[in-house]
Amino acid sequence: IDRGVTITAALSDGQRLNCPRLTTRERAQIRKHQRRAARAPRGSEAKAAEHAKVAGLRAREADRRKDWCEKTSTMLARTYRLIRFEKLNITTMTRSAKGTIAQPGTRVRQKAGLNRAILAQGWGLLRRRTGEKAPGRVEDVPAPYTSLRCSACGWIEKDSRKSQAEFVCVSCGFTCNADENAAVNVAAGQGGIPRPRRTAGAGGVTAATGRSSAREPRPTRVGIPLF
Repeated sequence: IDRGVTITAALSDGQRLNCPRLTTRERAQIRKHQRRAARAPRGSEAKAAEHAKVAGLRAREADRRKDWCEKTSTMLARTYRLIRFEKLNITTMTRSAKGTIAQPGTRVRQKAGLNRAILAQGWGLLRRRTGEKAPGRVEDVPAPYTSLRCSACGWIEKDSRKSQAEFVCVSCGFTCNADENAAVNVAAGQGGIPRPRRTAGAGGVTAATGRSSAREPRPTRVGIPLF
């Protein structure tokens, strides 16, 4: 399972699952109530009423997210014998970019918007509930290289990731949705440590056509096979 903002959970079998969010109309209502609250006198009942309406809509979104995570985690636990998640440190990913007075952050508003989008997907809740419903059958795969590795030939190249949604391997020409390609790598447990260049993933052996521009760490000998 590869988790993202555009596609909440991309599965290696091609399924794409999205966490429900507020509708366009509901988001417009939130903005309307926020504007009214900003114009209302401080400490007035009108201001409190507008804030309460916004909180109600936010609670509705949270209820939908929780319901979706419960249903999705149940489906995963009942359908698959082994479930692998891309390992993400959500706390670090959603850390504020404000910085300090001495060193103020940059692009703070953009980072705040990304943080809200990440938290709205319910990544952590989905992982936790799946682990509780499928004990011993859920694993975490290190995230490095899962989105840059070709799931067909194993070639790692940052230029293969053409866009958020498109993956075209510069070595073998394999084309796939970028999230689905990453999910196949996660399912194979291919994360963190690069595979040998000429080792095939989905079949066949593909020769390298150029040097990868992605820096790869040297694997340490810990008694674990590298392929």
